[in-house]
Amino acid sequence: MLTAAVSIALTAAGVAVAGLRAYRRRFLSATRWFAVALLPLGLYLTGLFPVARTIGDEIADWATKLVLDPRVWTGIVLLAVSAGLLVTTRRLGRRGAVTGGSDSPPAAGPAPARPAVAPATGAPAAEPAPKRAREAARAEPAAPGRTGKAGKAGKVGKGGDGLDEFADIEEILRRRGI
Repeated sequence: MLTAAVSIALTAAGVAVAGLRAYRRRFLSATRWFAVALLPLGLYLTGLFPVARTIGDEIADWATKLVLDPRVWTGIVLLAVSAGLLVTTRRLGRRGAVTGGSDSPPAAGPAPARPAVAPATGAPAAEPAPKRAREAARAEPAAPGRTGKAGKAGKVGKGGDGLDEFADIEEILRRRGI
């Protein structure tokens, strides 16, 4: 019975504060107060206060055992060691320091290096199939604004290798001296 009285009193007080906030034209704050004010009565009517009491009793029992029982402290140490190992292996894995097994050599060796940008003007192409790029350039008409200048290589239409945007960026950076 005391729980019901306290819940109703807390809800009434919260609704009163929400009403004052609304009177002062602070409607967002009033809505928040009203939402929080409904919680005590809602918890009482759904019967969750006894559940909360049971949870509180169990936490108190655990805390008592925590202080007095060495078995609980051993469990806490094991959890801390486990968490430390997980964090350490994750950090080392990001750096690439842990290889996953030093007994067996890598199956295919290191991955071949792939250029991040298109090759510079006059440099040999990294792609072994320039014939395909030339055919694609002949097959599709040049896009507006891509008429091409003398000495500019690597600009291909839509059928290219996708590096023409990098060539544009590289050209802009070269003009600015970067």
